Amino acid sequence: MNEPCYKEVQNFYTSDLKKPTLKEVNAWPRAGKSSSSSGVSFSCPNVCVCLSLLCLTGSLLGHPQCLDYGPPFQPPLPLEFCSAYGNFGCCDQERDNSIAAKYWDIMDYMDPQGHELCGTYIKDILCQECSPYAAHLYDAENPRTPLRSLPGLCFDYCSEFHLNCYSAIRLLTGDKHIQECCETNRTHFCHLLQLQDEDYCFPQVLQNSALSHSLGTALEERGGCVQLCLVEVANGLRNPVLMAHAADQTHRAFVAEQLGLVWVYLPDGSRLEEPFLDIQRIVLATPWLGDERGFLGMAFHPKHKDNRKFYIYYSYMDKNQVEKIRISELKVLASDANKADPRSERNLLELEEPAANHNGGQLLFGVDGYLYVFTGDGGKAGDPFGKFGNAQNKSTLLGKVLRIDVDGRSPDGKPYRIPPDNPFVSDPKARPEVYAYGVRNMWRCAVDRGDPVTKKGRGRIFCGDVGQNRFEEIDLIIKGGNYGWRAKEGFECHDTKLCHNSSLDDILPIFAYGRSVGKSVTGGFVYRGCESPNLNGLYIFGDFMNGRLMALQEDEKTNKWKKQEICIGSTTACAFPGMISSYSKFITSFAEDEAGELYFMSTSYPSAYAPHGSLYKLIDPARRAPPGECKYKPVRVKTKSKRIPFVPRAKTILELLNEPSTTKPPKKSSTPTAATPRISSKKARKTPSTKIKSSTVETGPSGKGRQRVKAEAKPKGKKVAHKSRTAPAPPLPKKKSSHQARTKEVLPKKAALAKGKLEKRRKKQL
Repeated sequence: MNEPCYKEVQNFYTSDLKKPTLKEVNAWPRAGKSSSSSGVSFSCPNVCVCLSLLCLTGSLLGHPQCLDYGPPFQPPLPLEFCSAYGNFGCCDQERDNSIAAKYWDIMDYMDPQGHELCGTYIKDILCQECSPYAAHLYDAENPRTPLRSLPGLCFDYCSEFHLNCYSAIRLLTGDKHIQECCETNRTHFCHLLQLQDEDYCFPQVLQNSALSHSLGTALEERGGCVQLCLVEVANGLRNPVLMAHAADQTHRAFVAEQLGLVWVYLPDGSRLEEPFLDIQRIVLATPWLGDERGFLGMAFHPKHKDNRKFYIYYSYMDKNQVEKIRISELKVLASDANKADPRSERNLLELEEPAANHNGGQLLFGVDGYLYVFTGDGGKAGDPFGKFGNAQNKSTLLGKVLRIDVDGRSPDGKPYRIPPDNPFVSDPKARPEVYAYGVRNMWRCAVDRGDPVTKKGRGRIFCGDVGQNRFEEIDLIIKGGNYGWRAKEGFECHDTKLCHNSSLDDILPIFAYGRSVGKSVTGGFVYRGCESPNLNGLYIFGDFMNGRLMALQEDEKTNKWKKQEICIGSTTACAFPGMISSYSKFITSFAEDEAGELYFMSTSYPSAYAPHGSLYKLIDPARRAPPGECKYKPVRVKTKSKRIPFVPRAKTILELLNEPSTTKPPKKSSTPTAATPRISSKKARKTPSTKIKSSTVETGPSGKGRQRVKAEAKPKGKKVAHKSRTAPAPPLPKKKSSHQARTKEVLPKKAALAKGKLEKRRKKQL
């Protein structure tokens, strides 16, 4: 919120409504007796010129918006005075009471006839501050523009008001310049108050069904496309794979890059110069486009505030040049809450990876306090390991959902305990860590916080499981569940023989989509935040390959899920300060902050060393929470590292609309299509890198183990050690590496080259 600007709006009334002296009041003509004098105040002296420009801007940006430049809201308590906006608008009860006090202040100077003639007019005019279209009525869509002190009135209504209540105008404003300009000229006065777009003037705006029929609901276009807006939160990231929070009331965000760096972002948007964690020398990551290995997962212990513990999941190569996955525990330094202690690492679990792809990577704590680990099926294509594949083999930990107790140790010496109610603890042919099986490569899972009021849905775990070559799916994780792979893919058979012999109690996806929709799912979150009430219960996810954003809404009667497209970037719906109209194409991950607000990460070039990744926050432009409802006071954390202020790179919609006419702003669309991200077309110098034979390796989003192919294998020849760039990407600090081999960043000649390479490799493999 732009607080200074909002206070300025409030001050228009408080400063202009000083009570005149009794002598001044007696000298005024009484309401209803004459129409020869009037006065109205605007915030700029050159009112005629300013209004013509502002009306033009308003015609471009008309949409529900309040004077503090935010969406309207539902008041927590009914409005008693401006009751026309009691269900949805821009005033809470406190503001409503303030407007009522102003009204009675004015009416104190009215005789009985003035009360009868002008009471309704004055109330209506004052209450336009509460209208869901207040920003349009006051020419306040853009924080840079001057504000009206009276709302835009339709000409006929304004003429009636001036005819009956011209003397009351002096009680609404003290601007002598406007009084001299319009005191005796009703037509001139009403022209000044007139909006260029008559649909938005009062009272016409209340009678326009096109503007009022869907107020307060999520903006939805034909075909069920839900309109959301974006705010750029971070940029310059090298393949961001996750964002986590410590649930310690500090509201810090920990953003991880695939190459093994984790950065701390503070509530004010700044980033600490020194990384929270730097294990680049251990993590196996290469500049290879679409390499799925690297730093893949991180989760904070539910009692992190007390024990300082957190857990990580990453690829590495052991001393025998064998590729492995490692899950380990670390602690934060007691002397610096923004620094991990690398010497505190305690290995919990290591898994040998038979191929370079399908590495899984998700770590999360369930509401039961146990750590859930999501592993890939081992790679290649079609899970070719053993008679039935890794995913269906409960004696291996690949292709599984594991559940362990990190707060204890097993009698057999394992650095964790097996929860006693794990589903296969009594099965001698199964590993006791297995909680669910038959998964291919789940990329990004999340725990549902539950409805903020009823807590319904709390504890459910949603996952996106990347398919082979036909279907992507969204799954709900169930204890002991078999999710079908490799027998099934989506709702259909993949391995016909296994499928016909499989049990009938396989857990089917809650939703699956084919190649006409997308090619590589990135699992998301169920929205349970405070700022966008309309989104509560909506599961929002995306597709890595085509950058599509989608949502699932549960039908509580049938327990089935309906897909809805998400549209981003409408210049009408998202014309709010700070909102942007595009995002980088390859969606690598979703996240929620400590308050439950939803974010996603994406990059324009999916290489672990390319600094083209960004973090975006999702916003509902149709409705927000009432002012003050979502306020929180972060616990302050002492910082020893320098703070680097956030510098946005993307142009906001308002900036694009305000550009000179020589540039073409985004086309205004009343029926936007599904979210269509943009890839930067800037050319970048491509430097040589170590050659990697990868003709048979599956491509996909970095760190995701994604794109499925028919024939996949690890690079032949000598194992490729992880590489380090020679020049770090701004704005991240320069870091030296002790790697034996160094490579320069592999940057695209054109950002669109990324998609071409991925598709080319995939087609070749298929």
